Amino acid sequence: MTDKPDILNKILARKTEEIAERKSKISLAELEARLPDALPVRGFVKSLQLKMAQQLPAVIAEIKKASPSKGVIRENFQPAEIAQQYQKGGAACLSVLTDVDFFQGADDYLIAARNACELPVIRKDFIIDSYQVIEARAMGADCILLIVAALDQSKLKSLYQQATELGLDVLVEVHDDEEMTRALELDLPMVGINNRNLRTFETSLYTTLQMLNRVPDDCFVVTESGIHTREDVRFMRDHQVNAFLVGEAFMRADDPGLALQQIFA
Repeated sequence: MTDKPDILNKILARKTEEIAERKSKISLAELEARLPDALPVRGFVKSLQLKMAQQLPAVIAEIKKASPSKGVIRENFQPAEIAQQYQKGGAACLSVLTDVDFFQGADDYLIAARNACELPVIRKDFIIDSYQVIEARAMGADCILLIVAALDQSKLKSLYQQATELGLDVLVEVHDDEEMTRALELDLPMVGINNRNLRTFETSLYTTLQMLNRVPDDCFVVTESGIHTREDVRFMRDHQVNAFLVGEAFMRADDPGLALQQIFA
């Protein structure tokens, strides 16, 4: 047992309330009516695979203002400008936080970032309801995050299927062996291994390494959280991990795109 707060459960309880609030403002039918006008998807997985095929690190560069564990990370927060800097810095894709209460994110941040560049974008949120998947497609996301720890198996499968039917790519995120087993039932092209424990927010890069032998040859790993230095990148690439989701290390820099270039040089 741990005496630390279970942050994930707190987030999910609030997320359930938030979704009910959103549904009361925009009905499911109204949201679905927006889908025909949604922008064409840009191919999130394809963009990562292209970088790796060129022997380059495939970086999902995150646009994140704050986090529950660190508070405000970036005061001067301009999503469109950051997106352009990331594209210039060589990112393969963007990740944009849309969770309002814990990460100070917003749907408008994703829309602004995607409109400002040519990179595919993942909606980074705690997605637990089919309504959110339709929201993601309607707002122009190219990919969504599904966190195994936040979902039972039937919900995980149904949300994954719904997203793929809408043309979205899906980053399924795991943190331990049991979650990896559940994720691999989905026949994934990519799997995210979060080095941060979402229940305690403690981080270890060895989390990724411990599960590498579980991943099939036709599925690539995205290592998430805890990548801060060139040494961290080299450590992962030495173990044939070539796709990265990085946020905080970039967000604390004056020029996030330059920070990306320096860490992944």
